[in-house]
Amino acid sequence: MKKLSILALAAMLVIFFTVPAAALENEFGGYWRTRYFSQKYFTGYDRGDRVGEDELGNAIRAEDDTVERADTRTRLYYTAKINDNLKLVNKFEMDAIFGGGDSRGGTFDYGDVGADGVAIEVKNTYADFNLGPVNITAGVQPYSLFRDFQISDDASGIIARWQAMDNFILAGSWLKTFEGGEGDDENEDLDTYTLTAAYWFTENISLKPSISYARTDELNVDRGLAERLLRGAAPTQNNINLAVEDFGDTYLLSFGADFDMTFEKWGLWLTAFGQTGEVEDVETIDPDTGEDEGDEDFDIGAWLIAVGGNVSFGEVGFLGDFGLHSEFFYASGDDDEDDDDIEGVVSPFGSYYWSEIMGLGVFDNRPSAGSGGDKITNIWAVNLGVDMKPMDKLKIAIDMWYAGLPEEDANPAGEDELGFELDGRITYELVEGLNLDLIGAYLFADDATAAGERDNEEDPYEFGAQLSLSF
Repeated sequence: MKKLSILALAAMLVIFFTVPAAALENEFGGYWRTRYFSQKYFTGYDRGDRVGEDELGNAIRAEDDTVERADTRTRLYYTAKINDNLKLVNKFEMDAIFGGGDSRGGTFDYGDVGADGVAIEVKNTYADFNLGPVNITAGVQPYSLFRDFQISDDASGIIARWQAMDNFILAGSWLKTFEGGEGDDENEDLDTYTLTAAYWFTENISLKPSISYARTDELNVDRGLAERLLRGAAPTQNNINLAVEDFGDTYLLSFGADFDMTFEKWGLWLTAFGQTGEVEDVETIDPDTGEDEGDEDFDIGAWLIAVGGNVSFGEVGFLGDFGLHSEFFYASGDDDEDDDDIEGVVSPFGSYYWSEIMGLGVFDNRPSAGSGGDKITNIWAVNLGVDMKPMDKLKIAIDMWYAGLPEEDANPAGEDELGFELDGRITYELVEGLNLDLIGAYLFADDATAAGERDNEEDPYEFGAQLSLSF
């Protein structure tokens, strides 16, 4: 990561010294937030609760899962606009935990006493240029597919967008999901190709169908790809042996569409997609004896549907601007731990945030037990929320969620109801451009909110505050 930061800085310096000053426009922007939050009982248990037993029959008891933390994030954006048809876009990120510590698997210790930590991450660096009616972005850039349910990440690749008509755009992309290496390791390359069309019936109504194809000759196991692709969609598939070098030819075909209707007082959206594919030569074992049962081919067949909408009622007494919003999504899950079908939605690179506790929300440290968080597979949820603006600088949002699992076998406790969640958020503009958010959430947990093989014992909750600004 440090090398990437140096290369990105060197690229910007080259532009500064080789492009005439009068021809170069520098655009800067960014985002900053600092937050404190407390989370408790996200495992579904209190400290000391019996959650199982070891091989000798001794009780295994839950540990304290309380998290209290303050952290900060800064994102800096720099775009070098060379001319009307060419620009270089760069986005950098810095994360730190107050007092130092680990965040997302790495140490960002500039939050410690003394600061001076090296913690610059490169999120994006890509060229954005026009060739006639075609716009191309090449480099490390953001990708999104099916409203973030399927793909929502930064990755290396190329996107080309052709403005075929005023109301029609055709886009194609190549995403380098995984680079295997040289020689025989080239077989482990994983590439994703996506074709998307966007058609506007009117300026308020659009349809965006997409088809995406991901393929590799050998699915790498050592680097976690098999775990993310297979276990994420089929967590109960305990007959898969991941302690091998690799599996065989693998492909995943995803196809569907996004539909949007957006008007001044109301809106409606819909996303639906299906998946088919295959993973060949998967080494399987007997989950009871551990004996090798030979290779099998696993078939992928999954689907997701999501719908949502909002309506604004304008000024409603002391509530100010008042509105309602709602959504529902359903993602298929795997129903049999012993067959060779993967029926859970495969979305290891998706990131769809929803409720505060079950769906990560603002304090995205972790989801409650039993929920996949922002990875939407084997889960359904329904939401109803209200928005109010009683003052120019004050906004209030209250959301109610209920969620469950289509297939209870994917849950350690063998249950399918996660529970009812109540979220509240108050946003106040302290000074122009600087917002303070006060957030609280409580999950009235059902038995599927459990990290072990027994039913839920405690209700998860969280609260916290966040300062944020954008420029």
